[in-house]
Amino acid sequence: MPCLLALVVLLFPRVTILVLFLFTGFFERAFHSLLLLLIGFLFLPLTTLLYAWLVNTGQPVEGIYLIAMILAVVLDVGSLGGGEYSRRRR
Repeated sequence: MPCLLALVVLLFPRVTILVLFLFTGFFERAFHSLLLLLIGFLFLPLTTLLYAWLVNTGQPVEGIYLIAMILAVVLDVGSLGGGEYSRRRR
């Protein structure tokens, strides 16, 4: 079951953010501004989810968690640029 949940989060991060926002207080503890959550939802959904998870579990953003944050940013930015690359190839 946890593997299925991780797969859903990785495949559909914006849906996960929307469901968590509507039905839990998960993001209220991590983000004090709705604007930051909205920007994260639009541009860096995996990073937003990871940061909120780190804040909610009380983990510092250092060490292995910092590496995970960097990886999430790279994945998010890569997913934004991949669409432009395939559009240019046509």
